[in-house]
Parts: sequence; C-alpha cells; structure tokens
Amino acid sequence: MRRAGVVGHPVAHSLSPVLHGAAYRTLGLDGWSYDAIDVPDGELAAWLSGCGPEWAGLSVTMPHKKAALALADVTDPLAATVGAANTLVLQGAGAGRLVVAANTDVHGVAQAVREVRGADPATSAVVLGAGGTAAAGLAALAELGVNSPVVCVRSSARAADLLQAAHRMGVDVTLRRFDQAARFILGADIVLQTAVAGAADPVAAGLTAELARSGARLRPDQVLLDAIYDPWPTALARAWEDCGGCVAPGWLMLLHQAVEQVRLMTGVPAPVDAMRAALVAALP
Repeated sequence: MRRAGVVGHPVAHSLSPVLHGAAYRTLGLDGWSYDAIDVPDGELAAWLSGCGPEWAGLSVTMPHKKAALALADVTDPLAATVGAANTLVLQGAGAGRLVVAANTDVHGVAQAVREVRGADPATSAVVLGAGGTAAAGLAALAELGVNSPVVCVRSSARAADLLQAAHRMGVDVTLRRFDQAARFILGADIVLQTAVAGAADPVAAGLTAELARSGARLRPDQVLLDAIYDPWPTALARAWEDCGGCVAPGWLMLLHQAVEQVRLMTGVPAPVDAMRAALVAALP
C-alpha cells in the first residue's frame, strides 16, 4: 500500500486527485491511493512528521509552497531557484527517511505553452502577478528562451520575493503597474496570467479597447496562458481569443505539472492521455 495526496488550505476544490487517480488506474498501481488533505497554514511540519512509511509523496498547494521548501532534506535546484516547492517526494522510512522538494509548476507552464505554440522561438513575454506561480513562470520563460520579461504587479512592495527569484535565475525583469498591462501585452509573444481570479478583467477590457482604436489584431502565434481554470473562460482568455491570439487554458498547466509529479512519486512515466481525459471530464 502506497499513499500520496495534495496538501493545502483550502483544498477540497483540488482536481489533483482526479489526475493522480487516473494515472494510478492506467498504470495498474492498484495499491496506490491519492487524497486531498486540508492542512491549515503553519501546520505542515507537524502533519508531515506523522506520515508513515506508506507515504510516497505530496503535491503541495497554497499556502504551503514556501514551508515545503524549508522542510526538505534535499532540494531540487530548480525549486531552490524559484523559491517554492509544489512537490515533496518521501524516500525511505523512519530516521533514514529523506524529504525531497521539487517544483513541477515550471514544467507545467513550459509544456502548456509548447503544446499550443509549438517550437517557434519567443523573444518577448509579459507576466501578470507576483506570486509563486509568477516565479515558476519566469523560470519557464527562461527555459523557453525569454530572459527579459515585463512583469505587471498590483503592488511593487509585494514583488520582492519575485525579484529575488529572478535574480537567482539570471532573468532581467522590468516591473510595470498592473493597470498598464494592456499596452505591454499587445506585442508579447507569450503572456502568463498568474494573478487571482478576476484581477485581470480590467486588462481584458483595456486590450479590447486598444485594438479597437488601432484596428489591429493579435497574431495567431501570440499565446496567453491563464493559470485560472475555474471559472473558464476568463474575461482575458475570451478577449485574447476574440482578438486573434492563441490561448493555453489553465488546466493545461495543471495537467503537465501533475504529469511530472506522477513520474517523480512513482518512478514511471505518467499516462498523459488518460490524465488529460479524466481532467477534461472533471472540469467545471
């Protein structure tokens, strides 16, 4: 019997059990289970200490991604660079157990963009937001060849952690105000929307107005990845598509980060198609 799960607060809405459960069934891992576990903020260390040898790994969501990094015995260099872990792999048992921290959000962002954009090189990008997903997005953009993105934030004071992560990555970030975002996303090859649901609605209105004034259209190779998948489509995703651009839905990022988590926790390649079908069927 092996156990895995997703820890967060709140966590009942998580679709991770759908993804990992589909993977276990397809791979024939009959002895594996995956659950959503509500762990309040500040209690992850105590909860983790009570995990027995049957535990193989954890997906980590808000508000525990920084705490997970601090609890690790071994940290993947990418997670250390981003400054957050969304995955804990538990190896061994008892006093010899190792907790390994990783960040698969980077893989999720990069693969989601590649899936809809293909291999065309990108030279410019805009990130909306300054949280943990934005930091993973910066690492993904660097992997995709964009090292000088514009980041639009609602508060520059809250961008300190993001700027430190960018420095560790060797990424040169230009900060701009969130209410200026519409003018910057017009020419971007890739736009990553990582702010909370509804925050980018004014950006959608600004984008539509800017293009209406100029009579221009977005290029089909301009990709928006909106990390929000409920509700879907977001106002920005709808406006982007209506204006001619290409949209990568947030659930695509969720899929690909889970694919990498399954590989790390089970040691075998994940069944992407089966996980995709289960996720699409479960979407609101």
